[in-house]
Amino acid sequence: MNLYYVSSFIISIMAASTPLLLAASGELITEKSGVLNLGVEGMMLIGAIAGFATAHTTGNAYAGVLVAALAGALISMVFAVLTLSLLANQIATGLALTIFGHGFAALLGAGYVGIAAPTLGKLPIPLLSAIPFFGPIFFDQNILIYVSFAAVIAIAWFLRRTHAGLILRAVGDSHDAAHAMGYPVIRIRYAATAFGGAMAGIAGAYLSLYYSPLWSQDLAAGRGWIALALVVFSAWRPFWLLAGAYLFGGITYLSLYLQGLGVPFPSPLISALPYIGTVIVLVLISRDSRRIRLNQPACLGKYFHAVA
Repeated sequence: MNLYYVSSFIISIMAASTPLLLAASGELITEKSGVLNLGVEGMMLIGAIAGFATAHTTGNAYAGVLVAALAGALISMVFAVLTLSLLANQIATGLALTIFGHGFAALLGAGYVGIAAPTLGKLPIPLLSAIPFFGPIFFDQNILIYVSFAAVIAIAWFLRRTHAGLILRAVGDSHDAAHAMGYPVIRIRYAATAFGGAMAGIAGAYLSLYYSPLWSQDLAAGRGWIALALVVFSAWRPFWLLAGAYLFGGITYLSLYLQGLGVPFPSPLISALPYIGTVIVLVLISRDSRRIRLNQPACLGKYFHAVA
């Protein structure tokens, strides 16, 4: 097979996997702190429209990414206030956040349908991008693809090699013990939730400013839910998260590729392949409950109320 077509295929899979990896990386940190935020899809959509509108207004796609991260973090703070300060149910609040994100993004984006905005171009690394075969794959990519790899490495280092990462894990595993040792559990969870929201916002900006550089109401297309599944699939481990994101990204691209080839299968069935794959993987994972118990933060989704 021609190496050009192989590299093009790999690059396409990387492009499809990046929003999953960005959103799931943020959610992994959020869940490591003991917070279960099911509003990833809604935060992605808010980030997508915030980034697109900013890029269209300012003419600068990078400003759009920054505003998308800020918008994702701000909308995650609504979730944090309700669940961490007012002790609302995290699952119900996360679902409500997704519903709100869908509606609010559609309202904000009504005037941007069919309008173009500046897009994020590729950022080739001098000399390295000229390496045959590997250069275009690894060193001639969009900046957010580089960011997604850097985020995984940084998160793995943070969780395993830093004192702050150890504190975050302690809060997620036993918030009462962490509180007894003097750690500000609620503040740490606020910070982790904000980081998760910012990463979801960046994932949304990637979709609206690069992957599908036009605004549409269904831009996320369920990727937020796949990102949530990836965190469980990875057993809350960053490098397994990377592998899972590229597995699901490959399935997503394969569904588009098969449609482009005109494969004689019903189009809705081909489009559903990523979600069918998600369900199958989750069913297989759920059979190994011991693996989940060993790796899942013990206080995930549980209330915490500090008693003075």
